[in-house]
Amino acid sequence: MTTDPKKSAEAPYWTLSGLAEGAWRASPLVPGTVIFASAFGALAAQKGLTLTDTVLMNVLVFTGIAQLLALEVWTDPLTLGTIASLVTLTLVVSARFILMGASLRPWMGSLPAWQSYPVLLLTTDANWIVAMRYRAEGGGDASILAGAGLALWAIWITAVVPGYLLGAIMQDPKRLGIDLMLPVFFAAMLVQLWRGPRRAVGWAIAGVVALVAAQLLPGFWFIVIGAVVGSIVGGFVDEPE
Repeated sequence: MTTDPKKSAEAPYWTLSGLAEGAWRASPLVPGTVIFASAFGALAAQKGLTLTDTVLMNVLVFTGIAQLLALEVWTDPLTLGTIASLVTLTLVVSARFILMGASLRPWMGSLPAWQSYPVLLLTTDANWIVAMRYRAEGGGDASILAGAGLALWAIWITAVVPGYLLGAIMQDPKRLGIDLMLPVFFAAMLVQLWRGPRRAVGWAIAGVVALVAAQLLPGFWFIVIGAVVGSIVGGFVDEPE
């Protein structure tokens, strides 16, 4: 007999020990984050960004997939058309954070705004998964989300430097498989989301639809189409708790 996490989960609170626990819970994702950040640094060097530009982008933006996709359309010098494409692409790819933020509302909604809103700035796919697994186990310490986010943010900032230095002298990053780092990273995160084959149906269909859309449509519409179709399918096949 299983316990409904919505009924057993504790009310939200903050602790210093929770920050450390959040960082510890995020530790399995550290190797992937290091590789991911290094790959981003190498590609940024290939695109002609300075090391300062690259590090500042990681400090201020901290949304890996949007940053990598932005590099795909990056031009030097930047034109108004490129800037418009960057803004649109970032908005589309980052729209998932609306749903991720909404999923955190039942947990952190009772906290004062000055406590809940700042930690949302640290929300990424990785620490959101860590925090939601912890919440599903009945935990209430909001510091888990913050601790995991801070740990991964620190890794994201520092690991980009060796990647950048390597990319500056590397002629073809794809020869080392750097272009595969993004799908490998997200595939690793899916392991933590596994809830059985029924729940994976939406993932599989989203992947197939995205691959087909990538062949038929220009640009990055395959991301949006795959996500929407996968979400709809997942909503129909998901079993009520």
